[in-house]
Amino acid sequence: MKTSFALRTTALSAAALIALAGCAATPAANSNPAPAGASVTMKDPWVKAIDEGMSAGFGTIENTGDQDITVTSVTSPASSDLELHETVANESGAMVMREKTGGFTIPAHGELHLEPGGSHIMLMDLAEPLKPGSVVNMSLEFSDDTSFEITAPVKDFAGANEDYEGSEHEGMGHDELDKGDSASESAHDH
Repeated sequence: MKTSFALRTTALSAAALIALAGCAATPAANSNPAPAGASVTMKDPWVKAIDEGMSAGFGTIENTGDQDITVTSVTSPASSDLELHETVANESGAMVMREKTGGFTIPAHGELHLEPGGSHIMLMDLAEPLKPGSVVNMSLEFSDDTSFEITAPVKDFAGANEDYEGSEHEGMGHDELDKGDSASESAHDH
């Protein structure tokens, strides 16, 4: 009987160790989240039509993953100078747009609305006019060095009245942003 008890104890101990080893491996496998670029979709992307100067990109970025992700920059052949912008009240209460330091963080299973009068992608120093019906290709770059490609149609738009508050573009407000806008001489938007 002692042999039978010893064998059962050894077998139970081995089974317990295998089960514990399996449990220990599970968190390690889950500690490698999916790349940010694989966890993103974009709904209704678009860019404002303009002949020259600056424009902006909009849409809704969705994070379908289990981890927060951060968009750190954007690149595009349409512009040599792109920035992530937010619109906030300055010291005097006027709404101004400025570069979003640290990028845009999108919560797990959440979304970020890029919209006129709010957060947006700023396209400065355009390579050529952005005409309605054409498209702009952009690449969102994430903090984990992955990216997500967007093709955004160019649309006519007249709307928001923010001023730009930023380093080299200080004082460049909505009138400068509309420079060359053939869609509407009275449009004051980015």
